[in-house]
Order: sequence, then structure tokens, then C-alpha cells
Amino acid sequence: MSGKKINVIQHPLLEHKLSLMRDKKTQSVIFRALMREAGMILGVEATKNLPTNDKKISTPLEEMTAGFLKQPEPAVVSILRAGNGLLEGLLQILPQAAVGFLGMSRDHDTLKPIDYYQNLPAKLSDRSVIIVDPMLATAGSGIEATRIVKMAGATSITFMCLLAAPEGIDAFNKAHPDVVLVTGSIDRQLNDKGYILPGLGDAGDRIYGT
Repeated sequence: MSGKKINVIQHPLLEHKLSLMRDKKTQSVIFRALMREAGMILGVEATKNLPTNDKKISTPLEEMTAGFLKQPEPAVVSILRAGNGLLEGLLQILPQAAVGFLGMSRDHDTLKPIDYYQNLPAKLSDRSVIIVDPMLATAGSGIEATRIVKMAGATSITFMCLLAAPEGIDAFNKAHPDVVLVTGSIDRQLNDKGYILPGLGDAGDRIYGT
């Protein structure tokens, strides 16, 4: 996968939390907290290239020029419902972000995404946008969500996920070569039902105990 726009976060805390989430014995209340914490760690990397503007301020000792996030604030778009697990963590470090939601389900026969809800912030053309979804498996939902965000005017986009499959990465990069992927792990492969192996199961079900 050389030459692809993908950043795999290698951090012992993230590895530890991901290992706990992979364990099928981990209960939903713990899984949900771990997903939120993973969102914070991934979010630090996903936001590292946000544009800033300089502004003069006064510290208690002297004046200085300091950097502040460029206005309007970045936008975070969550792919429902599992994306909300990462969203909570990202908003801990980026509380001023505008937040949007894209409702998508997956047809279990075709593995294609089905859109059922859209609510996006205004002025996406002026914002840096981070799309969040824990799993990039077939990449169908990620590809479609990114297309919708682009149609709404966004040009600076990062896609943040916890796990990615090689098949999904290839498909996503082919569809959106201009978008940077940030992930916590590249797993081995997909099974015949489109689930990531070894993976962690259905992220939405495990977050919400369904």
C-alpha cells in the first residue's frame, strides 16, 4: 500500500485499548468508554494539520504572537450509528467543532450502503472536515459519505477510523485519492460477509449492546 494517503497510528495506549475492544468478553459499557478514549488518541493525529492563524495576545508577562484554529471551526461528520463512539472522543479535544451526521446502513446481501439521513453543517467549503466511522471494511459507507460531504462543498477532508481492511483501503483510495485516511490498525482481510478479520465484531452492536 505504498504511496497511499494513510496514516496508521502506532501508540501503546491505542494498542492496549484496541486489544481490550477486540476481546469478545469486554462488556458494552467498557467497550463504549474505550471507543471514546480511542477517538481522542486518533483525533490528535487527525487534527495535526488543521490550519491556524496568528494573533497577538498578552500573557501575564508580555505580548506575543500565538496560533489559533482558523475560522470557521472544523467540522466533524459522524456516520451513524457507530461513528458516534469515536465522535464523543474527538469532541473532547475539539469541542468547538461543528457536527454533522450521515445515516447509513449496509445491505447484508449486496454489502452496499443505504442512505437514510443527512444533516451537515453549513459552509463546509470553508472548513476542514473529519469524517468518523470505527470500521473501514468494504469502504462502501466511507466512500459514499465522503462523496456526500464533497457534494456539500468540502475540499479538505480526513477520514478517521479505528480499524481498516486492505480491501477497504484500496477501494477508498481509488474513489477518493485526495482524502487522507487515519486508522489505528490495518487488519488482515475481510470475510465473505464483509467483516474485518480479526476485527472486533460489529462496532455499533458492541457500543450499544444490541
